[in-house]
Amino acid sequence: MSDEIEDAYAAATGADRPRDEAVELAQRLLDLARAGDGDSLLPFLEAGAPVDLADEAGNTLLMLAAYHGHAGLVRVLAERGAAVDELNARGQSPLAGAVFKGEREVVSALLEHGADVDKGTPSARATAEMFDRTDLLPPG
Repeated sequence: MSDEIEDAYAAATGADRPRDEAVELAQRLLDLARAGDGDSLLPFLEAGAPVDLADEAGNTLLMLAAYHGHAGLVRVLAERGAAVDELNARGQSPLAGAVFKGEREVVSALLEHGADVDKGTPSARATAEMFDRTDLLPPG
C-alpha cells in the first residue's frame, strides 16, 4: 500500500491508523466514486484524500465515476484537479470507458475538461468506431 493512502487516512481522520484500516478507507472512497456518492466522498477530498486515488488496477476515482455514469461527480473531480486522461493498468482512459458505456453526459464532462480522444489503448476515438458510437465524440 502506498504512503499516499496512509497519508489520506491520517488527513481525513486526524489519526494515524494501521495499514489495514487505511486500505479499508481507500476501498470505501473508491466505492463512493463507483456509486456516484459525491456528498460522502467530497469531505474526504477536502480533508486531504488524493483526488487521483486509484485501486490496484489503476482505476482512479474519476475513472470509476466515469465508467459508472456519474457525470456530476466526474465534473467535481475534474474541477478539483483529477487527471482526466489518467490511464489504468490496462491502458484505458476514462473517456474511452464512458464512450464504451454510451455515457453521453460523462463524455461531455470529460471533453469539457480537456480529455484527449486519442489517449489510451484503445483510444476513445477507436472505441467509438468499434462500437458505432462516433456520435458521442466531436468530428476529427
